[in-house]
Amino acid sequence: MEKREQLYAGKAKSIFGTDDPDHVIMLFRNDTSAFDGKRVEQLDRKGMVNNKFNAFIMTKLQEAGIPTHFVKQLSDTESLVKTMKMIPVECVVRNLAAGSLVRRLGVQEGLELNPPTFELFLKNDALGDPMVNEYHVQSFGWATAEQLARMKELTFKINAVLKDLFAAGNMLLVDFKVEFGIHKGEVILGDEFSPDGCRLWDKDTREKLDKDRFRQNLGNVVESYELVGQRLGLTF
Repeated sequence: MEKREQLYAGKAKSIFGTDDPDHVIMLFRNDTSAFDGKRVEQLDRKGMVNNKFNAFIMTKLQEAGIPTHFVKQLSDTESLVKTMKMIPVECVVRNLAAGSLVRRLGVQEGLELNPPTFELFLKNDALGDPMVNEYHVQSFGWATAEQLARMKELTFKINAVLKDLFAAGNMLLVDFKVEFGIHKGEVILGDEFSPDGCRLWDKDTREKLDKDRFRQNLGNVVESYELVGQRLGLTF
């Protein structure tokens, strides 16, 4: 498959066209950003680690019956994915209180949420990715009621699969965000799943193993990502 022009460059990934209109190439870069892109740094090996981690997780989700855009890993930093129209809304599930939930509601970090919460955020860095509700999503035409219901259903299925997967590696899936798009009329999981977009804690010590290490200047960001992968059986 022929790699062609760059179609899009996000904060940590770039998308390239191919000679097949149904597929594009997703490049994972070493860029690491926080606070809606206000802080950006280069972390050696991060693109490679996230690409391999994402390929592993997407494969596990597909095996569990969750449709995704992932096709195959092409190289250390590139993967082949399906062309899709992205829905500009992030779906967030929280199993434990952390991050913005703690700041917004003044609850204690680590509080177990039963049932897990489901939240929606508009993907818009200029506005700070504001929280929205289902009425906003439908009223502004970002997704239909049927698409939104499917997104919610799939997000909770992802949570069920990954909570067990990370638990087997003695980790807690605190929260995560996922994004969806439309491919040939079907809602499917897009973007990526890596420690960039979720919170993972060691089950015993509650040490943070995710992007909070970058946000909070804890150090060893990529090393922690690799540790998460190794606990799941990955090698880098």
